[in-house]
This record gives sequence, C-alpha cells and structure tokens, in this order.
Amino acid sequence: MKIQLPAQFLLFTALLVILNIIQAAVTPLIFDEAYYWYFAENLAWGYFDHPPMVAWMIRAGSLLFPGELGVRFISCLLSGATALFLWLTIDHKNKADYVPHFFILLFSMVLLNAYGFLTLPDTPLLFFTAVFLWSYKRFLAKPDYLHGIGLGLVMAALMYSKYHAFLVIFFVAISNIKLLRSRYAWVAIGVAVVAYLPHLYWLYDNGFVTIKYHLFDRPNRAYEFADFTLGYLVNLIAIFGLTFPWIYYTLFKSIRAKDPFNKSLVYLVFGILAFFLISSFSRRVQTQWIIVICIPAMLTVFPYLMTHAKIRRALIYSGLANGIILLFLRIGLVYEPLFPVVYETHGNKEWIAAVDKAADGLTVVFENSYRRAPMYSFYSGKPSFSLNNIMYRRNQYSIDNSESRVRDQPVYMVYSYSVPSADAIPTLKGDTLYGKPMDYFKPYRKLRVEVDQRNGKEVLFTVDNPYERNIPLEELEFGSAFLNGYKQILETRKINAEPVVVGSRRIRANSQLQFRAEIPEATSRETEYYKITISENGLYWGLNGQAETLDDGI
Repeated sequence: MKIQLPAQFLLFTALLVILNIIQAAVTPLIFDEAYYWYFAENLAWGYFDHPPMVAWMIRAGSLLFPGELGVRFISCLLSGATALFLWLTIDHKNKADYVPHFFILLFSMVLLNAYGFLTLPDTPLLFFTAVFLWSYKRFLAKPDYLHGIGLGLVMAALMYSKYHAFLVIFFVAISNIKLLRSRYAWVAIGVAVVAYLPHLYWLYDNGFVTIKYHLFDRPNRAYEFADFTLGYLVNLIAIFGLTFPWIYYTLFKSIRAKDPFNKSLVYLVFGILAFFLISSFSRRVQTQWIIVICIPAMLTVFPYLMTHAKIRRALIYSGLANGIILLFLRIGLVYEPLFPVVYETHGNKEWIAAVDKAADGLTVVFENSYRRAPMYSFYSGKPSFSLNNIMYRRNQYSIDNSESRVRDQPVYMVYSYSVPSADAIPTLKGDTLYGKPMDYFKPYRKLRVEVDQRNGKEVLFTVDNPYERNIPLEELEFGSAFLNGYKQILETRKINAEPVVVGSRRIRANSQLQFRAEIPEATSRETEYYKITISENGLYWGLNGQAETLDDGI
C-alpha cells in the first residue's frame, strides 16, 4: 500500500515531535515518570502496578540519551506516530485541505498534549489505540489471515501498555458482535493471547499480585458526590479544555452511526464514559483513566469539522485558545513562576540535594514513598529504597530485590512526619521531610501471612519465608490490624503468636511456619476486617496479610 502524505502534514508532524523533544529534555521528571524509570532499571514481563510497555520504552530511550530526554524520547516519537495513524485512518477526499485544523484539534486536547512528551502508561495506550483502530478498519475492509494476525499483535501491544486497554478491545468487539462468526477475528484473538502469555505467566508467577491489589486490597473511602461523581464530570471537561462543548456536541451528533467502523468509535467513546460514570459511584475516577476517548474523538470530530463550517470555526478558535494556554503551562513546567501552582516538576532537585547532603554517604530509605525513592535515585545517581508499612500500600519495592541491597547496613531514614532528633528538610511545596540515621536496618517485608482457620477469637495462620536465610522469631512481633468497610486502617494491636510446632524458634529459609494466636476485640464499631501484620526488628507493622472478614464474635 502506497502512502502519500501532504508536505504540510509532514512539516507539522516534525514540528510537533521537535517541540516535544525540546520539552522532554528541559522539563524535570514528575514522580510517576521516576517510578517507571525505576521499573526500567530491571526489565521484566510485568510490574506491580502496570504491564511492562512503559518500562521498555524508557529503557530503549535511555540507551540513546541520558537524563530526562532518555526517559521520554520514545514518547516524543510516538506523539508523531499517533498523529500519523489518526491521519491514515480518516478517509476524506478533502482532508489535505485541513491539515492545520487537524493539528490544532490534536494539540488542543489537554492530556493528549501532555502525553506527547511525558512517559506514562497512557502514552503507549494512546498510540496503540490509534494503531488498533487503523488496523481494525483495514481488517473490516479485508478480513484475512494477514490482517487478523496484525490486529492480534496490536491488541497484545495494547494490553502490554495498560490494563485499561481491555475496555478499548471490549467496546469495539461488542459494537460488531458478528465478529464472533469470523474465523479471522478468532485468529486475531488467538495471536493476541499467545503474544500476551509472557505477561500472564508473570502474573501467575507473582501470585496475581497486581490483580489482587487493584480489585481487592486497594483502600477506598465513603462516597462523596462532589469528589467522586461531580469530580468525574469535571474531568470530562478537563480532558478537552475549551473545545469540550463542540467535541461533545459532535460526538452526540454521531451517535447514530451505522457502518461498523464509525459504530465502533461511538461504542468506544460512550462505553468508556458510561463505565467510569458507574465507577464514580463507588470510587474516585482519575482523569487519565478516560483519556483514551481522545483517539476515537479525533477520528469522529475531524471529519465532522471538515463538512460543518460553524463547528469548524468554533473548534478552531477554542482550540487555538487551548493551545496557547497549554504552551504557557508547558513553559511553566520548567520556569516555575509561570505555573499557577507548585507542580511535581518543581523543586525536586533542591530537596534531593539536601537529603543527599544530610545522609552523608548512607543509603537513603524513604518510609512509605515509592514516589520519592526513585526520584532521589534518578537525580542523585544513588540507590534508595521505599520501606512500606501497613499505613501505606504495596508497590514495586514490595516485590523486587531492592530490599536485599539495603538490609544489614546503616541507612538514612526519611519520614514525612517529625521524629525525635531528625534533620528537618523543607520542600518547595511547603511540607517538610525529616531525616535520621538508623544504625542497623534489617527488614523482612516479603514475609507473607495466610490465615488458615479461625475459631472464635483463635486464629491459625501460616507465615511464608521467601528469603534464603532463616529468620529468628525473636526478631519478629505479630499484630492484628483492624480495618473499616473501605479497608482503611483503624488501629493495630500487638498479639501473642506462638508456633504450632512447640519449640520452633525460627522460620527456615524458603519455608513456612504455622502460628496460633488470639485476635483481640476490636474497639471501633466501624471495624469489618482484620489483617495479621508483622514488625521486624522494631520497624513499624508491615503489609503481610490479606484483609479477612471479621465475625461478630471477635
């Protein structure tokens, strides 16, 4: 297939990529990017929070360039490639006359603009959604083995980007249920599953830790209309900025689409919007969760814009205003006085330098901060660790081998609250970090607890020791944490746990030991769950057990 692109399109694409490369090189990392850079330091088929695509992108870029540009370089290339696949997917004989309109619309979409140079899981999700819809359109025009295999590989790439990609595939599939009768559609599904097997095996090998966390262990809070549902509706405006009235008007005007491809765009947009609207009645929906609708929105709105002059004028004027505001904010990411608030890109190098100086050569351990630990490592060039306790959540530091690099040595502990005799380290945001040396750091945060049996207040539970060393019981204390219905910690009480095998004084390496304990009575009426937790060598209670339903009798 011969592809001819207008010279004006190539010029605008080149300008977009160059702008994003410059922005990527001069803008300090945001916290999530630092976390994903930490992923990329040890390539794998999966990570605690996400599939591996974002880590692969960062590693590839970092082989070419150092610093921030290395982290973001592939994202900059994908910004141009996304524009290309969107352009190729749109069939309109006069589209070459509207190249500036296409880029004004593209550049005006707030998060689509930001993800043109930031490296986050949504960056490849947006790109592969554009490729997926392009591939799907080709598949509809010519369903055969070749197009089925290609579609399957793109579906796998989508799922390697972010788990939300399942919604993209699902809503496109149900828009054309006749696909179930196509052998080539089943070829696509088969290829996608086979290509995705390495990640599925990673999930299995890691006890489906990601699925368990997102579906069962993630804390929530009581429903608040203003923050949950109203906040979601505000996000619907935020992702499009000033163009939102015209974009949603166009999307609703296109809702009666009959041909399979345009029908899939309708299902994709409104399916995702409905899914997260329903979700907003149980938890807070983050803005980036719905960003993927920007891709089908571009494919719907741009053709409509070309044939409706009034909408075209409104979109162009509002889009230009959006673009000017976004350019101003992009400069503010680097030059702090221009940005309306202190943002994640501001002031990190200053507190990192202060912590590094105070640590005086000791390895820095951050309590409950998987965000600050990698940011410190990126800019200091030194290893760090996030020590996660029961008041926080599990993350990549909970499952990788980073703990072994800091155990059995003195460290410099950094807290977000005041501790006695600690160094106070102010940050640009107005909060203060507190640092203090610890003479001997000996965590065992990978110890896992599984409740085997409960009879009234008495509980039998097994502690699994995955380490290559025996762990003496005198180094451990056991506790019971009590949680409310939203799995928020209410209190933690020490319990007396004794080994079932009398005389056991250690948990052997790569082995298990069963304990018997009595769970104390919960003091709060809000209590609905409990967890068995472990403190090692005086450290605060860890994230060891799952939330268990608390019977009335306890």
